[in-house]
Amino acid sequence: MGKIYEALNWASSFLREKDRDENAGELLLRYYTEMDRSRLLANLREELDQEVEKAFKQAVLLHGEGRPIQYIMGFEEFYGRSFTVNEHVLVPRPETEELVLGALQRMKRIFGEEEELHVVDIGTGSGAIAITLKAERPNIHMTASDISEKALQVAVENAEKHHASIEFVQGDALQPFIEKGSKFDVVISNPPYIPLGDKQDMSIVVTEHEPHHALFAGEDGLDIYRKFAVQLPLVLKDKALVGFEVGAGQSNAVAALMRETFPTARIETVHDINGKDRMVFVEMD
Repeated sequence: MGKIYEALNWASSFLREKDRDENAGELLLRYYTEMDRSRLLANLREELDQEVEKAFKQAVLLHGEGRPIQYIMGFEEFYGRSFTVNEHVLVPRPETEELVLGALQRMKRIFGEEEELHVVDIGTGSGAIAITLKAERPNIHMTASDISEKALQVAVENAEKHHASIEFVQGDALQPFIEKGSKFDVVISNPPYIPLGDKQDMSIVVTEHEPHHALFAGEDGLDIYRKFAVQLPLVLKDKALVGFEVGAGQSNAVAALMRETFPTARIETVHDINGKDRMVFVEMD
């Protein structure tokens, strides 16, 4: 390879052949050279350090086999912060940033800015949602849960990194909070919502590397929302907000489930920046 531009050309050509995102080569090279984009482009004719070249090539080959670049680098950006990720948690995605923003806007409108709300994030994974909410609205009491002990270890590490005071709980959906008699002002969740039948059409970057318990939810992808429909009335205060991320095309079904459970609530479906129905918000007052 030798020079930076030669390494980039090799990576993009190799990744194209493997049907991967060609931009991954540049992201990985920036990571291993510790250069931002403008510096990398200004140094295209510079020689690559041999150790850097070796690590970069190995990373590109791994991504060619399907390993997500975020797991190779060990982090992903979310809402302007860097979060540690590994194979025990989903890689945080840009659509979920929209869920967080939507929740923050509604919390402000419904409750004002001063109220010390009790908020819970179900299926926290890397902790990206919970930590971001706490960072953006420091006066909330933030709780986060996950069924996976290994996912919670990642979330705890991220909370420590961002100095976020969060109570972490291991358990299935809202069950541990029902047992404790906990009550919340806000419940937020990006749960598993992919139908099992969709697996065959998905990229192996996702299906063979990201944790299945965080991706798939029964034949139609709605299993967890049915569970929420039963459990939510047991943990919500009278005045409350619920925010879900949903799979494209699922919002009507999820909204209908919530309407059955909360007939007087205001239920809103929100599309993401790509025009896909991505969020369902439920407001009770």
